[in-house]
This record gives sequence, structure tokens and C-alpha cells, in this order.
Amino acid sequence: MPDAHHFLVTLSVVLCVAAVTTVLFQRLHQPVVLGYLLAGALVSPHSPFPLSADEDTVHALSELGVILLMFSLGLEFSLRKLFRQAQTAGLVAIIQCSLLIWLGYLVGQLFGWTSLESLYTGALISISSTTIIVKAFEEQGIRGRLADIVFGILIFEDLIAIVLLAMLTTISTQGDVSTAELLTTTGRLAAFLALVVGGGLLVVPRLVRAVVRVGRPETVVVASVGLCFALALLADGVGYSVALGAFLAGALVAESGEGGTIEHLVQPVRDIFAAIFFVAVGMLINPVLIAEHWAAVLVLTVLVVVGTVIGVGTGVFLTGEGIRTSIKAGLSLAQIGEFSFIIAGVGLSTGATRPFLYPIAVAVSALTTLLTPWLIRASGPVAGAVEARLPGPMATFAALYGTWMADLRARPRPRNVAARIRQLISWLVVDTAFLAAIAIATAVWGPEVARSVGPRLGLEVDIPWVAVVAAAVALAFPLAVGIARCTAALARNLAAIALPRPEARADFADAPRRALIVALEVTILLVLGVPLVAVTQPFLPRFPAVALLLLLMIFFLIVGLRRRAANLQEHARAGAQAIVEVLSQQLRSPAGGAAGDGDLGPLARMLPGLGEPVSVPIRPEHYAVGRTLADLNLRGLSGATVLALVREGHGTLIPTGRETLQAGDVLAVAGTVEAIRVAREVIAQGGESPDTGA
Repeated sequence: MPDAHHFLVTLSVVLCVAAVTTVLFQRLHQPVVLGYLLAGALVSPHSPFPLSADEDTVHALSELGVILLMFSLGLEFSLRKLFRQAQTAGLVAIIQCSLLIWLGYLVGQLFGWTSLESLYTGALISISSTTIIVKAFEEQGIRGRLADIVFGILIFEDLIAIVLLAMLTTISTQGDVSTAELLTTTGRLAAFLALVVGGGLLVVPRLVRAVVRVGRPETVVVASVGLCFALALLADGVGYSVALGAFLAGALVAESGEGGTIEHLVQPVRDIFAAIFFVAVGMLINPVLIAEHWAAVLVLTVLVVVGTVIGVGTGVFLTGEGIRTSIKAGLSLAQIGEFSFIIAGVGLSTGATRPFLYPIAVAVSALTTLLTPWLIRASGPVAGAVEARLPGPMATFAALYGTWMADLRARPRPRNVAARIRQLISWLVVDTAFLAAIAIATAVWGPEVARSVGPRLGLEVDIPWVAVVAAAVALAFPLAVGIARCTAALARNLAAIALPRPEARADFADAPRRALIVALEVTILLVLGVPLVAVTQPFLPRFPAVALLLLLMIFFLIVGLRRRAANLQEHARAGAQAIVEVLSQQLRSPAGGAAGDGDLGPLARMLPGLGEPVSVPIRPEHYAVGRTLADLNLRGLSGATVLALVREGHGTLIPTGRETLQAGDVLAVAGTVEAIRVAREVIAQGGESPDTGA
């Protein structure tokens, strides 16, 4: 019985130390994950304390934690939710993950790491931690729209992480990154997923419902966990990570409609082994290696925070949310966690990375996890400060852009228009894929072609290489032109849905539509360009021409957007003038004291592009009385824009913010429905919006 005794000692030490550290971190109002990591550091061989746990035993048990964690994530997965959020959260996740993979790869190269180590670095910093964010949001009571957006992004990030795990596992066995291996891996992965998901959907949901109808919880737990381990074993047997099989098992079980029941039953078992998993991660913290690579830890920590805020913030804004919500979402997701440990563990176990990368990943996760509660608390003031300092034209654009995107999603699409949009999207994807293939083929096989052709023709190697590059450029140029044309056409078609052209009167929506077209072009190019750069980066020099070209295109588009925003400001000013006249007439009428507390009726429909402007009267009991718009920070707290201020029959267009509000004033406010709701609450109650999800 010595082995059983040794196992019992190890398990007792791990769980008892973890219990103490997690209670301590809960008392300190810190994520319990940090307590598990500290427990692992205390019982590791690197610890000076007289506590020890057998590493092999702990890591064997931690594999069960990985499997059950991934199974639980799969249980929360829903194909219906996936399709519903693909046009918003999916695009944000693609932009953010691609950006950080690219930047992480560049950082790895700058530190002199191998291509595979750099690729692992980009992958492990690109995925935010679902566990940490869920705990942080629960502790701070965050809910509403912000929580919906963040959790939607996390779903797609988890899917991206699953794909990364599957591809990295296969690539690591080859020892290097090659085009042929990438294509083979993609094909095998697609076939495996099609087989497991297609066959599983026919069998698993029916089987799970039959087991649940038995009415015995222990039978449900045994059957569900057994299925989880079976698919994990299947994935491992065909060369993929056990995490992929466990996630697929959870997703298939969720399709039965009993995911919530099973998750509740499995949760205690999952929590125990998940704790052991995080303790095992903490045991791999080597202070010597972290001290040796402290610069990389700091650089990657800054990269995670800044890159996530930029990637998520930009993506969320471009999908139609306000600047405030975008910044809060970016700051909420600025950490890495369980998937980073799993990815780093794959690199370590396959020998693709040296031992230093795992403790670096743990250190970066610990630092970003510590920062997470502070970043979430600071997100409101930071977002308010950014919005308050926006130039007038850009602030007007930011306030109205969300209403245009809401209209775009809400308006019906004629069948011929929808078919045209699908066709343009297909062309964009195909052209981008071929452009990536040309860049990769030129980088991989171009030098070899130049070396073989040059001697035969009696030429120096440089001349054939120039010819190869010129041929590649000649092939890529029509594709680039096609991408530009399809992008412009797609943006025009989408903008025409949100802001239709009138047939029988002047086109008052021209200025808003032009601004929307530029914004949509930026969005499309980001969704295509950032993944293109991330995919081609391992095959190209550190700063490839495609990345510089992408940055230049974005720069010029932003310059164009500023010009369109200036035109939009004039459009908003003209609309505000009409609103002032209507509200002034209402105030001069016998019932002037009750001037419009609601929408502006037909006037709003005559001024397309201004969203749904409403009139908000200032009442004597309101917090806003005696304060300026700058004091209220209305735009910063709500994202809404005040188009006009009307007092005693006289109006002010686009107020500067220095005007002191009085009882009886009427504000014309434009923005999304959510922004106007929050603006009303700020005017009445003041301070931060009471809805923490705003």
C-alpha cells in the first residue's frame, strides 16, 4: 500500500494548502485562482517551505481538471447562441485574437525565441480567462449589456483556443511550421470535427435525455463524465489534445437541452479537480526562470493589457456599441488564464518550447489577474475621460454610429440584397485566402526556386529572387484590388440597408451614410487584414510589407473618417436647428411646461441618421439642475449626444458643455436606446450609471 499512502499524502497536502490560500484570497477580495497558484508555489520543489507534493501525481490529477474544465465550457456552449452572436462577438474575437497572436509572435522573435516558441507565445496571450472574468463579474455585480458582450466574446475566444490547441498539438510533433503541415492539419481537424459532431448530434442528445429521464442524479453524473472521458481519449488517440474531446463532449451534451442540470451535478467534481489543475500550474513556477526572463514577463503583461483594450475596444465599437461600453469590455478582458496554461503545457509536453515559457505564462497570468479587478473598477472613469475629450465631430459620430448599426441589424433585407451581400463576403474570404497563400508560398519556396533557376540561366541569385517577388506581386495585385472593390461594395450595400436612399425627396441621409460606409470599410479590412497578418507572419520577416500596407490603409481610412465626421457634424447641426424650432414652438404654446418628454415624432423620421432623438425636460427635482453638461459628464457616462438645449423659446445648437441647466430647460438627446436610457438616469440621479452593465 505504499503507493496508495503516497497518493493520499499528496492529495491531502495539495487540498489543505489550497483551502488555506483560497480562504485568504477571498478575505482579500482577490480571485481564488491566485490562491491556487500560490498553493502550488508553496508545495513545489522550488519552495523553501517544508511542504512537498509529488509532481507526477499532481500533474496526472491535473489532467482530469483540464478535461472537466473543458467539459463545463462545452456545456455552456450553444449552436443557436453561436450563430446569433457570430456577427458581433465573433468578429471582435477574431480581431482581438489575431492581433495578439501577431504581436506575441513578434515579441517572441525580438527576444530571440524560436518560431514555434514565438507562435506559442502569441497563442497563449491571445485568450482571455473565462474563469477569472466570471468570478470578477460576480463579485462586482456586473450584469446587463456589458456582461452579455463580454461573455459572448469569451465563447468565441474559447472556440479559437480549441482550434489553436488542435493545430499546435499537431504542428509541435513536426518540430517546425510548414505550409504543407498547416494544410494537412486543417484538413484532418475539419474531418475529425465533422465526424464527431455530425455523428454525436445523432446519438448523444437522445442518449443524455434518456439517462436524465431515469431520475437518478448519480447515473447522470457517471454517464456524462464517462462520455466526457471517452471523447477526450478519442481526441488524444488521433493526435489532438484531450481538451478538444472534452469540449466537444460538453457541446454535444448541451444540445440535449439538459446542459444546465448536468452542469449543476458535475460542478463539485469539476471544482475539486480544477483546483488541483491550478495548483499544478503553480508548482511549475520557477522563481529563477522568472527572474531570468523578467523583461519578457513585463513586456507580455503590458502587451496583454494594451493589446486587448485596443483589439476588443475597437472591435466592440465597430460592431455598434458605444465608446464607453467598448472600453469597459476591453479592460474587463485584459487577462489570461486557464487556456494559456493548457497551451503552454502542450508546448512543454511536446518539446516544442523550452521550460522557461511555462513559468512566464503563469507569471503573466498572475499579474494580469491581479490587475483585473482594478481595471474593471477603473473602466468607467477611463471611458468617461476618453469620451469627454473626444473632438466634437468624432463625438457626434461615436454617438450616432451605434444607432446606425442597430438599424442595420433590425431592418429586413430583400432577398436579392442578402444574396449580393453573401456573394461579396464569399469573394472577400476567397481573395484573402489566395493572397495569404501567395505570400506564404513566396516566402517558403521562393528562395529555393531562385537558387535552382539562377545557376541554370547564369544569373546571380538576387536577380531570380527579384523576379520571383515580382511575379508574386503581379499575382497578388489583382487580388488586392478585388478585396478593395468588394470591401467598398459590401460597405455600400450594408450602409444602404441602415440608411436607405429616398426615392421622392432630397437625400438627407447622405452625410451619415458616407460616414457609415467608411466605418464599415474599416471594420471589414480589420476583420480580414488582422488575421491575414497573423497567419502570414511566421513565414515573413518580422515587419512584413503586408502589415505596413494594412496599417497605412487603416491610417488613410481613419483620416477619411475624420473628414466624414466633420460633414456629419454639419448634418447634426442642421438637424438640431430643426429640433430647436419644434421645441421652441412647444415651449411657447399654452402647454409649454410639458414640452415633449419623449420622441420627436415625425421630425425624427425626417432627419435620418440622427438615430431616435428625444426631448428630455429638466424638472426641479432633477440632479442636473444648477449643473453644467460638463459637470454631468453626460456624454462620458451614457454615450449620448446633446444636439440642442432649449430655454424659454430660445435654443442653443450642439451645446459646449459650459451652459448651466435650469428647471424648465429641454434637452434634445440623440444616441442608441440604451444610451438615452442611461442619459435620463444621469440627468435625474447623477453620478455613475446605476446599471453596472451600461
